[in-house]
Amino acid sequence: MDLSLLNQLVTIFCLSILVIYGCHKIKIPPVVGFLLTGVVCGPYGLGLVSAVHEVELMAEIGIVLLMFSIGMELSVSELVRLRKPVFLGGALQVGLTTLAVVPVALIALGSLNKALFAGFLAALSSTAIVLKILQQSGQMESPHGRITLSILIFQDLAIVPMVLAVPLLDGSGLSEGGTGIELLLSGLKTVGLMGGGFLLARKLVPAGLALVVRTRSRELFLITTLGICLSIAMITSTLGLSLSLGAFMAGLIMSESEYSHSALEGILPFKEVFTSLFFTSVGMLLNLNFFTAHLPEIASVTIFLMLCKMLIVLPVSLLLGYPLRPAIIAGLALCQIGEFSFVLAKAGFDHGLMPADSYQIFLAASIATMAAAPFLIAVAPRFASKVAGLPFVARLPAGKLRVDEVSTSEDSVLRDHLIIIGFGIGGKYLARTAKSAGIPYTILEMNPDTVRAYAGTEPISYGDATHPSVLQALGAARAGVLAVVISDPAATRGITEAARHMAPGLHIVVRTHFLGEVEALRKLGANEVIPEEFEAAVEIFTRVLSRYLVPRADIERFVRDVRAENYVTARKLHVPGIPLEDLRKQMPEINVAAVGVEAQSPLDGVSLADSELRAKHGLTVIGVLRGDEIVANPGGNFLLRAGDIAYVFAGSEAVSRAAPLFSSGG
Repeated sequence: MDLSLLNQLVTIFCLSILVIYGCHKIKIPPVVGFLLTGVVCGPYGLGLVSAVHEVELMAEIGIVLLMFSIGMELSVSELVRLRKPVFLGGALQVGLTTLAVVPVALIALGSLNKALFAGFLAALSSTAIVLKILQQSGQMESPHGRITLSILIFQDLAIVPMVLAVPLLDGSGLSEGGTGIELLLSGLKTVGLMGGGFLLARKLVPAGLALVVRTRSRELFLITTLGICLSIAMITSTLGLSLSLGAFMAGLIMSESEYSHSALEGILPFKEVFTSLFFTSVGMLLNLNFFTAHLPEIASVTIFLMLCKMLIVLPVSLLLGYPLRPAIIAGLALCQIGEFSFVLAKAGFDHGLMPADSYQIFLAASIATMAAAPFLIAVAPRFASKVAGLPFVARLPAGKLRVDEVSTSEDSVLRDHLIIIGFGIGGKYLARTAKSAGIPYTILEMNPDTVRAYAGTEPISYGDATHPSVLQALGAARAGVLAVVISDPAATRGITEAARHMAPGLHIVVRTHFLGEVEALRKLGANEVIPEEFEAAVEIFTRVLSRYLVPRADIERFVRDVRAENYVTARKLHVPGIPLEDLRKQMPEINVAAVGVEAQSPLDGVSLADSELRAKHGLTVIGVLRGDEIVANPGGNFLLRAGDIAYVFAGSEAVSRAAPLFSSGG
């Protein structure tokens, strides 16, 4: 039995473990680790693997599964929600990048078809690297996150026509004198495949999967999923189209099924294994001697590609209506070469669209851009803030700020109002609550589509709140509360710092994703920082304890203890005075007690001033719970009502003596 291929696969995987572990330590994406593994073990490296062709055959399965997963992850509803940035922004980015690269590539390659193919390669960015970093840092719903996601979605869609164009660009897909006929046949085949795919998606596949799911056999479901993927890929190959197109169509068919999440979960391990072999096989093709001999050319191509892509994303984002800062961040996030460019490059190399030297330069430059991607995304927010804060930039209009026709007369200018930064789910709920409570408020949002959608019903404006001029236009110096409910950590810090510098007395409430950001935001001037990570944990353990029938009083005590552990320490650094717990130790007879006001009690309908609770009974009312709202530090004119719960600061004996006042029998 010949085990040579198995031995070489073992070599690849064992070496991958070491290389990817090292990449993880220095925060380089795994894709780069697999490419470096191929470089090390390939024929131009240590020569540990000689069966390059066999590895490439296995890697083809990785390409098929990669396209299959892309098809399944594309949602029709997501495309509808982001239709303008996807189809307008994505088309502009891909088209302009291709056009920008073509003249330079034409000089270097001497052929328009080859130059156009080089433009295709440059237009794609790494979906795997960018989205993973944005998800980990909680920036997917930020303005630059939306721009980036939209352009990446269009790039994923553009992969299909790019793959189809490869045989057309080199002429192998066209017979001599039959250009029009071949193009027509290719188009008819694609349309027929789309129609057949629609029929499968609506009728046959859901019915077949329902039968499979009823067996409750995970093995059968997984085999069926892989069978659908590979069968449709083989059908398209038989029709003269690409395996990749068939796999993509299979993914779209599966995405319309209610079982798509289970299917994607099942094939992901296979996709990861086989795509790792693909990237390793690409790395094996990189000639280290060529790399060292042509380092200046590789460095030049790397810098040109990154600058070109960044500078094109910048005006595209501005054209979509986004401010300068998120446009810069999106440009830096998308300036690397994508993993699917390697698939295209391999196909182009096989079809003669890339000379050997150009292929080597492209491989080396692409690996360099992907290795730099995490570091560029990490520094992008700070870099964008510095650029946006430059004197000549700061004097430019800070976005299309539109404060709804507020008169400049003193009696009509908003005062003690609420400023809501961000109009996502949290911002919408906050605005609705403020409207119900009669609190004047204004909203700032950086998504121009959201601003247009709510312009007639909400006091919403467009702009970047990191600019002091925007905060000033919103009346931050006169406002009562500033609530920052956006998903951009760097922008949140910038807004907090700018607002605190402008309005020292402004109460700033900030939402953040992670508990680790609380202290930094407090140091910048936030009065209240609400970490979603912590609040979600509290909600989860509250519901778990409730399910186990733990008494409500005990659950509330646990919640108080956990909140004290995570919040009180930070607040002690900012709030002068003696904490309540320390005060209780020094004056054990003093406590905060909750007393309910009963109907027809002596205090029902009586104001605090007339009740003389402090003067005659030694009780200081520090808050009243009415329904679901707490009125903190109520004034003397505040009327107590039946059902109120009064929080009083007093000794236990004083509370006992005054208890009849709150009781209906008093």
